[in-house]
Formats: sequence, structure tokens, C-alpha cells
Amino acid sequence: MTADILSSSATAGPTARAGANDNRNPGMPLRPEMFLAHAVNRNAAERRTASLTARRSVKKAWQAAWLVNAISCIDLTTLSGDDTAERVRRLCAKARHPLAPHIVEGLGIADMDLTTGAVCVYPTMVPHAVRALKGSRIPVASVATGFPTGLMPLPLKLEEIRYAVGEGAGEIDIVITREHVLNGNWTALYDEIAAMREACGAAHLKTILATGDLKTLRNVYSASMVAMQAGADFIKTSTGKEGVNATLPVGLVMVRALRDYGDATGYRIGFKPAGGMRTAKAALNWQFLMKEELGNDWLSPGLFRLGASSMLADIERQLDHFVTGRYAASSRHALA
Repeated sequence: MTADILSSSATAGPTARAGANDNRNPGMPLRPEMFLAHAVNRNAAERRTASLTARRSVKKAWQAAWLVNAISCIDLTTLSGDDTAERVRRLCAKARHPLAPHIVEGLGIADMDLTTGAVCVYPTMVPHAVRALKGSRIPVASVATGFPTGLMPLPLKLEEIRYAVGEGAGEIDIVITREHVLNGNWTALYDEIAAMREACGAAHLKTILATGDLKTLRNVYSASMVAMQAGADFIKTSTGKEGVNATLPVGLVMVRALRDYGDATGYRIGFKPAGGMRTAKAALNWQFLMKEELGNDWLSPGLFRLGASSMLADIERQLDHFVTGRYAASSRHALA
């Protein structure tokens, strides 16, 4: 077995330590001309992403390297109504040690100190996660602002952000008011997100667009651009609670908005697909998209996260097969 599996795959990029993009986006005044005239061809977006997944294929050591990299970018998440302190502690233990010891040894990556990119929980679960992750460099992310619908008054949304930050969250995943997008009220959307960014203080703001509710890809592009103009550090596809969550065509539109914003301002914004992603294959496909559209820099947790939970179990199962030549039962790779 290779002593360092990552050395076999330069294409997978560096597996950077978990953390957000330090060169924060300061935002800018609302500029509708950057998005109102921007047309999106749905058929072209679907063809592009279909060809991407058909053309791209990695096997054996190369695939293992890409999957190890994906682990470092996962926001390991529990957002259930029956969450408990004990469940969060178990999840944090998995975030610290995402692979079984024999897999780590077989891959030759013991010196990597591999962890997931973050742990994401509800605001009331933040203190439990902070205590469980003490001594690590894994950030705690918290959803806020009336997740998942966002249908609560703005002052309460801002107070929820401040509560989560006060409890120790280093990243805040907010949800927007979809009505602002559907009505084309870009000023209201901008003002809402800018206020949320201010409430976050030093915590990084990840703006969930809930793209499955936005009806058109043009709306997805416009909402992405408004979020970045308002100061978002990341834009995120979904809450995971919509009928349609992260899809590659939507992701393509969002990452091209990232590219356009970067070209206009010089600032690099992160991207987080989330919802409905359960397989190692999905982890590969999303990384392929980032590499081809934005380059290797977006293959590290400072600029790319995968909002998932069960995906990690499938990645671990695939890596176990790479090391041992056998597929273990899924129960052998429990999430926590």
C-alpha cells in the first residue's frame, strides 16, 4: 500500500485543514446590473453537468485520494427534531476520527490528522458540539434564522444568530426569505442578508438559497449574486428539507456566479451543496464540478463544503473496500 495515498493524485488538490476562507468577502452596494440581464440556459446547464459526470472517472488509488479529500470538506450534520446532546457528542467523535483505524493505516495517512470540515447542528446543540470538539480545530456550524423555512421576523432571526455565535458557533448557515426572490425584491433580500452578516460578527456566513423553491435558474443566479454582494462568505444550495435539493445544474449556475463575482471584485466565495447527497459517487461528482469550473483551490474546506451525513458512511465503505478488497456491511461504518 502506498505510504501516502494523496501523493497519487495531484488532481484531488491539497487536503487543507478545516477552516473558512480567511480573506473574507466585505460585500458591496447592491448592483442589480450584475445579474438582472444575466440569462441562464437550463438545457445547456443540464448538458454540461451530464457530460461532466460521463467524461470524468477515477479509479483505485486516484479515487481513494479524491474520497479522502471529500471527507475533509464534509460538514457533518445532524438536524433532526430528536437531536440530543449524546447524539451530537457521537457525531463530533466521528468528525474527529472519520475513518476506522485500519483504513487510516492501510491508506498510509496517519500523519494527516484527517477530520471533517465542520460539524453542523441546531443552535441549542452548539454548546454540546463546542465541548465535544474542544482541542480540535474543527469549527462548529449552526443553522439559524428560522431554519428551514426562514419564516420568522427579522429581529428574531438576528437574535438567533447572536445566540448561536454567543454559544461558540464559528459558522452560521442562514436561510433567506424565498418570497423576496420570487417577487424580485432584491433590495429586501440584500438588506436581510447584510443584517445577518453584521449579526454574525467574526463568524462566517453561509447563505442557504433553498434553490428548490426558487423556480428558475435565473432566480438562482440572481439570488447567488445578491447574497455575495451582501457579504456572504459561502453560498449554499439547500436546507435539505425542500422537495428538490442539491443538483449539479443548480450547482453549475451557482459556481459560475461565484466566478463572475470573483472576476468583478477579486474576492473568492465558498460553495456548499447540501441535501440529498448520500453516496461516494456524489462526493466525486461535486468535486469534479469544482475542479473543472473553478480550479484546485476550491477543493479545500476553506472554499468548498459538502453538507451531508450519510455520505461519510458510504465514503468509508468504499475506502474500506480499497484497503481490504472486500465490501463491509453498512452497519460496520455507522455515522456515529
